[in-house]
Amino acid sequence: MRKIVTSLLATAAAASVAVVLVAPSAASAGGHRKPSGTSTINMRVVSGPDSVPNWDEQLTFDVTTTATDSPFVDVGCQQNGTTVYSATTGYFASYPWPWTQVMTLWSMSWTGGAADCTAKLYALDGKRINVLSTLAFHVDA
Repeated sequence: MRKIVTSLLATAAAASVAVVLVAPSAASAGGHRKPSGTSTINMRVVSGPDSVPNWDEQLTFDVTTTATDSPFVDVGCQQNGTTVYSATTGYFASYPWPWTQVMTLWSMSWTGGAADCTAKLYALDGKRINVLSTLAFHVDA
């Protein structure tokens, strides 16, 4: 019985991660409609000696919006046209995984080097993704 419970918990944890990992592709889908209101997104380096993001450093975003009570941020980074990093997280009080609001700039396919990134502040409106604001930034090696 203990093995079954452990297996079920591991499966539930993997499913939670899968939900978080699937959302970035949804945020980059077409059919965006920008709702009324004002929205801003600013990047802030959490770890590192300065405000310039570098590979393997942590960052977060300061977001403000009057368009929704449940904003999300989707980050995608590319090296030479290949996506090497993708993450999404909610920036609202009831978001169940608030620790994901601090993102570490690395992945299994991004083992070093500079990258060009875009952060999208968006809201969900039923099945529609509404991009509220975007921020392009460069990550140094």
